[in-house]
Amino acid sequence: MFENVVKHYPDFPVEGIDFIDVMPLMQDPTVFRDLVSEIDRLCPSSTVATAEARGFLFAAPLLAVSDHVTNIVPIRKKGKLPFAEGDLRRVEIVKEYGADEVFYRLSDLAAGRVSDGMLHLTFVDDILATGGTAAGIARALQGETLSVGGHQCRVCVDGFVFVAELCSLGGAKLLEQIAPVSSIIKL
Repeated sequence: MFENVVKHYPDFPVEGIDFIDVMPLMQDPTVFRDLVSEIDRLCPSSTVATAEARGFLFAAPLLAVSDHVTNIVPIRKKGKLPFAEGDLRRVEIVKEYGADEVFYRLSDLAAGRVSDGMLHLTFVDDILATGGTAAGIARALQGETLSVGGHQCRVCVDGFVFVAELCSLGGAKLLEQIAPVSSIIKL
């Protein structure tokens, strides 16, 4: 159903890249509602980490419709997150276009629910290509120890959920070394 809605733009943004446009999924309220429900069904954790910008569009609605998602952790580019001293964490990532860096705040993680001494989270994003962005973020998050309510807890990445996966690029294989991967559309 969802596969027929996305659009393809060959050689964008550079030659050899087949850009998958998931924005049409938001042009029909029924399609979008069904998509968000499917993301929710696949999301095992109460905390969701998501990368800007399109990941926000698919993760944030979970706060309004999910019975179990209670916290969103935004992962942003340099200069986009205000922060207190010691709160900001930098992550180096390797994308299909080259190296980059993103940031998250410990305070956003600490706003999540802790169970069994762990903060469980799921990474949600629009497209899984090579997996470099998600892998870099997940590895950084899994290395965190937080103080929540006066108690120390570790971060555990329980899974990855993607709107669409470009199967030929092998990103799922990379990410499955960290946690289970779910993709709604496989291309």
